[in-house]
Amino acid sequence: MRRKTTLPSDGLAGRARRARVEPMAVRPLRDGRYVVETDGGTYVVDVEARTCTCPDNAIRHARCKHLRRVAIEITRGEVPPPGRRSATCAVCGDETFVPMDATGPQLCPDHEHRAGDLVHDRESGSLLVVTRALGTRADETPTETGRLVSAYESNRDYGDHEPTFEAVYLDSLPVDAGLADLDELHAYRFPASRLSRVERGFVGARTLGERLARA
Repeated sequence: MRRKTTLPSDGLAGRARRARVEPMAVRPLRDGRYVVETDGGTYVVDVEARTCTCPDNAIRHARCKHLRRVAIEITRGEVPPPGRRSATCAVCGDETFVPMDATGPQLCPDHEHRAGDLVHDRESGSLLVVTRALGTRADETPTETGRLVSAYESNRDYGDHEPTFEAVYLDSLPVDAGLADLDELHAYRFPASRLSRVERGFVGARTLGERLARA
């Protein structure tokens, strides 16, 4: 349960100031709206519809302090934006925001990998390019030999609960490889934290050869 908190006034006045200095607790609901608890009552805010159940908005049609407070907390990353929910990063344990319908283990932006990312293998020191996220845990994802990713000795220092990724070794990519070519190459499977990101979107709109030529 979130506690009521206050924020610095930042020299503001009126509703903008009250949105910050009055104690409020903002809690997201499953339907994308937010409950705002104040010393004077509890109200429901719909950010996308710009409505609140308080008299200031419902009767006066003003952008009330509750709407403003929810917007502030979304901007500050205190609560998820509409359409997203809180989750725990499977690598670092920090809170992150993911789509409402997301399933399986989740990752924060610092530990997420996307197709085309250049990554460093912490065990071998090799460079690889991520081909895709599998969305399943290391202790439930088999490799092509049928052995679980988590069962390999080289993966013992990484969480069994972590999501797995497929990646190809950089030196195995042809110089004219683009993002669309990655799925056709032989890929290996790794737990998320074994791969350390070097560059986001290394293989993307431009081919690998064009990226290397610019290096």
